[in-house]
Parts: sequence; C-alpha cells; structure tokens
Amino acid sequence: MEFFTILEEILETSKPHDKIEKFKKFYKSFFDKEIKYNHNQTSKLFENPSFSSVCKIVPATKVPRRRGLKTKTERAILLHAIAHIEYSAIDLALDHSYRFKNMPDEYYYDWLEVADDEIRHFLMLEEMLKEQGYTYGDFGVHSFLFDTSMATARSLIDRMAVIPRYLEASGLDANPKIIERVKKLNDEFSQKVIKALNIILDEEIDHVKKGDKWFKWACEKDGINPQRFYDIVERYLPGATKKKEFVNVEFRKKAGYSCQEIEILAKKKVCDE
Repeated sequence: MEFFTILEEILETSKPHDKIEKFKKFYKSFFDKEIKYNHNQTSKLFENPSFSSVCKIVPATKVPRRRGLKTKTERAILLHAIAHIEYSAIDLALDHSYRFKNMPDEYYYDWLEVADDEIRHFLMLEEMLKEQGYTYGDFGVHSFLFDTSMATARSLIDRMAVIPRYLEASGLDANPKIIERVKKLNDEFSQKVIKALNIILDEEIDHVKKGDKWFKWACEKDGINPQRFYDIVERYLPGATKKKEFVNVEFRKKAGYSCQEIEILAKKKVCDE
C-alpha cells in the first residue's frame, strides 16, 4: 500500500461514509507500518472538493443563515454548518499529508491524527443532524476552505500559516460564542450540542498547535522569519488582521500564538506573555 496513492484515492472519494471507511482501513495499515512511500509521486491540484457531488455548493452569501434555534430546521442549519466545517477539515488534514513530500514521520502522524479527530467530530454532528430529521447535504454549502487549500498548495509555509494556524484558529474564537448561544435553550438538544462543541474546541487547540509547530519548522528550514505570519496570511486573505470583536486569548496562547500576534487581532492590550 503506497501512502500518497491511497491518500489521493481517499481525498477523491465523494461519499462521506465511503471516505471514512477507506481512511480507517488506511490508518490501521499506517500504524501497522504496512505503508510504503513514493516521495516522487506528483500531487494533484483538485478542481472540485470531494463533497461537490453530495452538497450543493453556493456562494458564501447564499448559505442558509443561522437565525434561530427554535425549530428543527433552524437547529439543523446550525448543525449542518458546523458539520460542513468538520467534514472539510477531514480533507484539509488529509491534503496536508498528501501534498507535502519528504517530511519527517512526525508530520504525517500529526495530520493523520487530526483527520481521525475531524472524522469523529463530523460523525457526532451528523448523528445530531439526523435526530432533527436532516442529513449532510440537505443545505447549501460554500467551498471557501477547499478553495483556500488549493491556493496554498504549492508552499508548506503558506499552507500551515493560512489553514491551521489562521483559519482553524478562528474557530477557537467562534466556538465559545456558539456555545453561549446554544446554552440559552437549556434543553436536551442544547446539552448534546454543547458537549460536542466542547470536545471540538478542546481538540482544535491541538490542531492549531500542530499548524503552529510545522509553520515554524518550515520557516526555520527555509530561513523565513515566522514573524511574517500575518504578511503571508494577508496575501491570501486580505483584511485578515482587521479587528476581531472577540479573541480567545487563553486558547490561542495554548495553540502557540504570541501575545503580540493576538493583540494584532484584538487591536488592544489583552494578554501577557
């Protein structure tokens, strides 16, 4: 079993549960050291995300708005939006492993572990979505994460900076706000969702930290100053350093952010090193 060939097949698998089944089989073989590596394999630039045959891709402005949580449909819209982020994150982690060759073994262990976490997150959310009478693919989704991953496909530094270290870190800010919103329901649904979101939030710290580690590793290897982080991100996401109303200082610090980096987003003094 060749590492990059199998990852390419998994990445191109369109049905979520087929993808997950293939990954589980591959992941076991990976840990059993039954995998060979062809670092001369040429990685593809994918034209469409794997979920394009399952979900209707729409502009971000057309994605269903999460206005309320009173009805099953409103609750499903929220769950679907989060499930889509987690499903997209499965492919992101797999693509980190697939695209960059001749990396230390630890790099591949890290991102396959992340993919396994994201699968677990997706399945938790999918189960709750089904309890509301819906399934993944019932609402329109955007392809922003996929598009950005392909834009950063030619540079490990750029990929690590933009995807795990910047975009995934944004989830550390957004997740607690969603939890506070759901708490107001104070019912069985809210308890389930909060439990799942707390698991995701806790594990996402480690995911961002892995991005931080490999971003700094790649910077050192290529002689790039890691303080150029926001310059790199701004090339792909103009306006990335505009003021954020809420910055999760505690969790960003745990994930590798310096106070200086955090305060660039907060636009004020918010923490001490």
